[in-house]
Amino acid sequence: MVDQLTNQQNSDTENCDGGAPLLELRGITKQFGANKVLDGVDLTVYPGEAIAIIGPSGTGKSTILRIIAGLEAPGSGDIFVQGQRRLGLIEDSPDPLGIGMVFQQAALFDSLTVEENVGFLLYQHSSLSGKQISQIVDEVLDMVGLPGIGSRFPAELSGGMRKRVSFARAIVSNPQNPTDRPALLLYDEPTAGLDPIASTVIEDLIRNIQKGQGCRSYIIVTHQDSTIRRTADRVIFLHQGRIRWSGSVDEVDKTDNPFMRQFFSGQIEGPIQLVH
Repeated sequence: MVDQLTNQQNSDTENCDGGAPLLELRGITKQFGANKVLDGVDLTVYPGEAIAIIGPSGTGKSTILRIIAGLEAPGSGDIFVQGQRRLGLIEDSPDPLGIGMVFQQAALFDSLTVEENVGFLLYQHSSLSGKQISQIVDEVLDMVGLPGIGSRFPAELSGGMRKRVSFARAIVSNPQNPTDRPALLLYDEPTAGLDPIASTVIEDLIRNIQKGQGCRSYIIVTHQDSTIRRTADRVIFLHQGRIRWSGSVDEVDKTDNPFMRQFFSGQIEGPIQLVH
């Protein structure tokens, strides 16, 4: 099984075509009542990219992830996944590439064991035997640094461990159908509420998962400075539903963009105003 996973990873790296976008958002809007959350967002994601979406709370960052994942429909605009226009939600027709999502609160089933949580989709949608699924789950848990905890329940785990279990669930795939392995991972505030040491573990894990899966890409929504700097190659600043700045992580400290300067300095005065 390990050889199968390794061979697939090597194949992915060799076949990674940096010229063709994995994902394109064109003019995406979303409105909840009178509140316009997204206002004409354009975003292109290429193979191997690590993108952080940052900005004040309530500005549409998590909504973008849910739209990309196919869990929520945009108000208007187009979504292209590997060049194919998506119609409807992910349940209406599967995307040509896998998209996995790690939710902010881990979203594990409390009544299921760790093994049953991680292998949930394999149990529901594959012809693999229970023994095969257990072996796959053990390997993925080992990959996220949690060997031997398959029999535990979520309530027995720390917050950081639950986060890592949710990572394992997002990257698990059926070796009999390699195309269902996610080519794009979405992380919604993966280090929120964690202490600095636990955050570092998660940040390292995000990078290690990317390296271990060839040219796989990810988008991460975060507020934490260390997470931005340690996990992102490209940073996008979102405010009031619009992208106000985009650049490499190396440019974060060099830009004169007023939104970026206020966000990273924590100053009250500036273009970002608190909503009372």
